[in-house]
Amino acid sequence: MSLNDREKSQLRSALQDAVIKCSERCLYQSSKWAAELLNAIPETETEVTFDDSLLSDASTGYASTVIAPNVDPDEAALEAKEISKYLLAKSFFDCREYDRCSAIFLPDSTLAGIVSSKESSNATPKGKGKGKATTTSTKPSSGEKLPQISQRSLFLALYSKFLAGEKRKDEDAEMVMGPQDLGTCVNKQLLTVSRVLEVWFDQHKTEDSDEAEGSQGWLEYLYGMVLAKEKNEEVALHWLIRSVHLFPMNWGCWLEMTGLISRIEDLNHVMPRLPQNIVSFMFHIHTSLELYQHDSSLSNSLEQLLNIFPTSSFLLTCDALLAYHAKDLVLAEQNFSRILSIHPHRLDSLDHYSNILYVMNLRPKLAFLAHLCSSVDKFRPESCVVIGNYYSLLSLHEKAVQYFRRALMLDRTCLSAWTLMGHEYVELKNTHAAIESYRRAVDVNRRDYRAWYGLGQTYEVLEMHAYALWYYKKAAGLRPWDGKMWMAVGSCLQRMNRNQDGIKALKRALLAESQYETGNSFGNGGGLPSLRGVHMDPEILLQIAGMYDSIGEEEDAKAYMEMCVAQEDGGDNLGESIAIHNDSPGEVSDDDGENAGRGEGGTGVTAATSKARMWLARYAMRTEDYTTANRLASELCQDGVEVEEAKALIREIRSRMEATGMSGPSAG
Repeated sequence: MSLNDREKSQLRSALQDAVIKCSERCLYQSSKWAAELLNAIPETETEVTFDDSLLSDASTGYASTVIAPNVDPDEAALEAKEISKYLLAKSFFDCREYDRCSAIFLPDSTLAGIVSSKESSNATPKGKGKGKATTTSTKPSSGEKLPQISQRSLFLALYSKFLAGEKRKDEDAEMVMGPQDLGTCVNKQLLTVSRVLEVWFDQHKTEDSDEAEGSQGWLEYLYGMVLAKEKNEEVALHWLIRSVHLFPMNWGCWLEMTGLISRIEDLNHVMPRLPQNIVSFMFHIHTSLELYQHDSSLSNSLEQLLNIFPTSSFLLTCDALLAYHAKDLVLAEQNFSRILSIHPHRLDSLDHYSNILYVMNLRPKLAFLAHLCSSVDKFRPESCVVIGNYYSLLSLHEKAVQYFRRALMLDRTCLSAWTLMGHEYVELKNTHAAIESYRRAVDVNRRDYRAWYGLGQTYEVLEMHAYALWYYKKAAGLRPWDGKMWMAVGSCLQRMNRNQDGIKALKRALLAESQYETGNSFGNGGGLPSLRGVHMDPEILLQIAGMYDSIGEEEDAKAYMEMCVAQEDGGDNLGESIAIHNDSPGEVSDDDGENAGRGEGGTGVTAATSKARMWLARYAMRTEDYTTANRLASELCQDGVEVEEAKALIREIRSRMEATGMSGPSAG
């Protein structure tokens, strides 16, 4: 994707307009996003050169960048009329006096009258937010009339009322993870805001459709956000899509849509309903990353966007997260390090960077990052998460919990803090607090596989395997290509004596581990024909073999034991196939596998391969193949694992060979 000069100029103008309009409505995160993209577009030489003589007459030929002009003449007249009140309301908003800001245009008495009139008319039944088209009265009553104000002022008044409710909700909430912190506090202003918006849409809808005439998209965005808070997700998505059609540069609206999409199938279903422009292109990439996708098409899309915005912190972060989801931690760390060098005071997404440094055990870099975040802003949730990760790496788990709690006091929707605090409580053996932390993480974001996996681990510690299995399956459903998830499912099934299902899950784990190396994906419509020459995890192979042995299928057990031993030199000696049998029962077979391969070198001798070799030696003894048994036992003596048992086995083999009149090679 490349843009010519004219297209770049149009994009720059659209972003400038978005920055101003979002700032006018106090949507500062959306304004920041647009401004960062605007400044990431490289300037041409003609744009860099500027005639100083133009500065002497700056009043002519240059539009104001403080207030954006309105193309609707009626709206422009209303905005001009109320400019003084608007500036006062905006100053109250900037000072976080949300109720005062709202009262400038919508006094409490006016709001109370509108809400009571709306409830008495019963135009929209509860839970049917999409029912504006089915309202019984085509004309609102006079008691429902809103003040004659512009859409900009109405949005600012209702948005400040919404934020006042959010602020009061946080104030009413108990201490994080305290005895009364049940997570049940709600925003009491949602009803008021939604009722006023419903009245406005009723007054402005056209006769032949339910769309509001002259709407500019901002009120649809606010209504969608309120519906999402009320868990009316399908209707919320409808209004948010309508909003981005009217004003596509409001990034906050796209983020709200991301929060309503929980599966990649949902995203593919939504994409055709969206306007086709560069922002929807970014939305697809961002939402795919939120769903932990990491295929080559995403990488290509990001590369195209980075050609247009080479220094965009947002896109560079997406690139780093793409490598992180693909388990390429080295590349992810390098990308985040580059972002930090370009934007040293930017704290957004540094909690992900600290997770990467934690997993890589890079303590000096994590210490530097924690110090940097603390010096920039120690009271940002991201800073607290980074510092908490640092203390966790030092095994100071109580101190880590303290910082994760601090992050949640600043922002109770901080997903990383809930999940990581759950990990810390597991380390502290406080399973009740760990479960509650993970549950709250899932409440914030049901796509967080780490919280589902953590719940499974915690219930497994409590030996509640049925619960653990359910949570592990949720995690595996979110990351079907992650072998760790399927290993957990298989191990849990094994403990429940469901060995057939456990075997299938562990085979999926073998397939999934190769997914990251080959870039393939599941879903070719059949089982896995062959994994010839593939380097597989000997621990999983040993576990599968043991489960086959426990159900009396010795031939399959022997095949997997041999594959386990073959991993010492890369697994090239065996050509056995690993198939997920379509006719085998179980609940974990709903996804399909695909050929995959990885690895060139072997694992060398491990405890798993030695156990497999011992099992094969004993199997050879049972089948009176004493030559093979003697060879395997001799290899065990050289392995240095279970040497005494191997020597005893050799003595038994010799005695049996002598008893049967066989002469075997002497054991070293």
